[in-house]
Amino acid sequence: MSITFLGVRHHSPACARLVSRTIGELRPAHVLIEGPADLNGRLDELLLGHELPIAVFSHYRDEERTATSWTPLCDYSPEWIALTEGRAAGAEVRFIDLPAWHPAFAGRTNRYADAEARYAEATARLCRRFQVDSVDALWDRMFEFEPDSGAGSQEGGLAARLEAYFDLVRGDAVADEGDRAREEYMAAWVRAAVAASGDGPVLVVTGGFHRPALMALTGAAVRGGPGVAGGCGPGADGPGADGPGADKPGFEGPGFGRLGSDRPEAERPVGEPSGGGWPEVPGLPEGALGGSFLVPYSFRQLDAFAGYQSGMPSPGYHQRLWEAGRQAAGEDLVRAVAGRLRKRGHPVSTAGLIAAHGTALGLAALRGHREPTRLDLLDGLAGALITEALDEPLPWTRRGPLRPGSHPVVVEMVAACAGDRVGRLHPGTPLPPLVHDVTARLAALGLAPCEGRPVTLRLTDPAELTRSQVLHRLRVLDVPGFARVAGPADGTDPVFTERWEPRTTAGRDAALIEAGGFGATLEEAAAVALEDRMRAAGPDPAALAGVLFDAVVCGATRLSARLVAELGAGLGRATQLGPLGEALHTALGLWRHDRVYGVARDPLLASAVDTAVGRALWLAEGVQGAAGSADPGRLRALGAVRDAVLHAGELLSVSQEAVAGVCLRISADPAAPADLRGAAFGLRSVLGDTGGRGAADAVRAAAAGPGTLGDWLAGLFALARTELTAGGGPEPLIGVLDDLVRAMSEADFLAGLPALRQAFAYFPPRERERIAARLIERRGVHGSARALLRVTADPLVIARARKLEDQVERTLDRYGLRAAP
Repeated sequence: MSITFLGVRHHSPACARLVSRTIGELRPAHVLIEGPADLNGRLDELLLGHELPIAVFSHYRDEERTATSWTPLCDYSPEWIALTEGRAAGAEVRFIDLPAWHPAFAGRTNRYADAEARYAEATARLCRRFQVDSVDALWDRMFEFEPDSGAGSQEGGLAARLEAYFDLVRGDAVADEGDRAREEYMAAWVRAAVAASGDGPVLVVTGGFHRPALMALTGAAVRGGPGVAGGCGPGADGPGADGPGADKPGFEGPGFGRLGSDRPEAERPVGEPSGGGWPEVPGLPEGALGGSFLVPYSFRQLDAFAGYQSGMPSPGYHQRLWEAGRQAAGEDLVRAVAGRLRKRGHPVSTAGLIAAHGTALGLAALRGHREPTRLDLLDGLAGALITEALDEPLPWTRRGPLRPGSHPVVVEMVAACAGDRVGRLHPGTPLPPLVHDVTARLAALGLAPCEGRPVTLRLTDPAELTRSQVLHRLRVLDVPGFARVAGPADGTDPVFTERWEPRTTAGRDAALIEAGGFGATLEEAAAVALEDRMRAAGPDPAALAGVLFDAVVCGATRLSARLVAELGAGLGRATQLGPLGEALHTALGLWRHDRVYGVARDPLLASAVDTAVGRALWLAEGVQGAAGSADPGRLRALGAVRDAVLHAGELLSVSQEAVAGVCLRISADPAAPADLRGAAFGLRSVLGDTGGRGAADAVRAAAAGPGTLGDWLAGLFALARTELTAGGGPEPLIGVLDDLVRAMSEADFLAGLPALRQAFAYFPPRERERIAARLIERRGVHGSARALLRVTADPLVIARARKLEDQVERTLDRYGLRAAP
């Protein structure tokens, strides 16, 4: 009996070839693979004949936590090769890792996530030693593109190089508690296979990070068995090792035991698995819901440049490398880059491609490569096709996703390397109940996205309201197919129709399968997804208000009641006026207007409105700091208070007189921000309690600080624009403002112009045109007010230019350099 440990980098063609060759030479009796052990009874489903890439999507939910995880597989994944070729060779093939729902995976959304932080120092030393920029470049040079001398331990062979590399990068790194639980569980499977195999070889294929630990944990079995070899495999997952994990609590409880840790290895009979048979697969804790389904995956999701932690970069290139070799992969890469750039209007000449090829050949020779590698080709293309300086380093010189602002040519090069392949499941693949429920509902309602027709819905019609709720439930589940382009944005929006337009259905099947983790029916799944959002929102009133509105339009009435209670609690603890105002605006609108959705005059909403008004007034009176520009968020909050006082006064425990008193104190407080003082005066005006002081007098007083006049006006117009324009226009306020602005110095005007523009932005275009016409009349000139509002350049740019010219003239005057007239 022999046991061979192969530590691999996930999604590496080189490691996949090594696995294939090892199976062919070893003819193992058992092939054990890092993967979810709870899928062992469904391996036939995994091997139905899907078009890869695909992934195992796992979900879990209990009262305390929810978790989702993916285990992706592509044609050149070592795990896929171990599974398919192991079966073809007649071996017993099993996954040996813990289920994805287990707390050992807490915080990870991918089983094959990286552990880069653990070996960053070692890989950095290797990068310096081999004079490469990144760990991916290091991997390519050492393994993916170098000659392979076979699977044995010959000097220079791939397996020997991998073993040395991975043992070095794991070094003395200590696995976290989650990884220790996983390794102890996998070791139990190895011991069971050794006991069950008799004299047959056992092959263990795991991420290289785990290989040294598994060898140590099974050391007694390896040393004691007849004919046992230590294995030829590499060690840790290189740049794609298994994931980091924060410190986690112990895993006690049903199915959470510290597998393999209760009994020292030395006390077990040699080769005997704990329990005397195959390890038990942990079951779900009582009351928890969970499961796994296959989903289509895409090369974009596998690409390290798109953010996939343990991905090999450029999966499209590596697919071609796997299928046809380095030369064909390189030729396809150049063609794909040129084609994408030309399609987007970027000139790519034949001469440029010849120059890129020559540069790649030169770089390959300089770097000691027999022929150009992926990085040689990319560097050659970048050198030939990008003629200007780059703000960011080339993405293949580091690890991680593309950064914002990357050069368009670089973006297209990365996309060409990634490829656009999307996996497809075999028609016989079992699907979660939600997929069938959604398909049936959409067909019955005439909403199948493949029909490609826009949908306009009258929300006052019960049948069309039902269709709207179905589409909203798909929206909150992020299922592509339709996009809402028009409709009520919140409870105050007097709109009773919605328009939905068809969108691409790419990724729809995968999204539906993943959404199946929330529930078996569309209504249940949407409600659970909203509950998750509610928990994530915490005490944030604006986020809770957004969830509340979505719950209402989805028809999740039972959830809405809980949400309103949570919203009320969040409103009572709010510390910022802006988010509080958003929540008040939504709750008040739903209470006033939403007879369509059946929540108008809801008593819970009434309580939330009352809480929010009291909290908003308390927060507003406490805001200090005269400096700073107008804050639209807090102005919107006072606007929501105004609406509540005017339209829902019977709900409020605070009287109009008390509200006016708070506003009087704010408007007279010199330490309060100017926009808040203006808004407080505006709210007093709306309530008819200004103490006999008109808006014109208040403006003259505010003009004592010309730098804050615009902010004060922004607050005034945000709260009382309608009252100011009643009767045909804001007279005599416009005349007073005109006189004040004309009296400003050039410097004061230029300094105050941005705030003044922001203030008048509260007027709609027609009212701004009327104001412009009145200003023209005051000057006794003839002209078009509409033309006055249509400038050829941004007024702020013109103002900055004027300010710069003024500074230049003053500087010239100071040094006597102004030219004579």
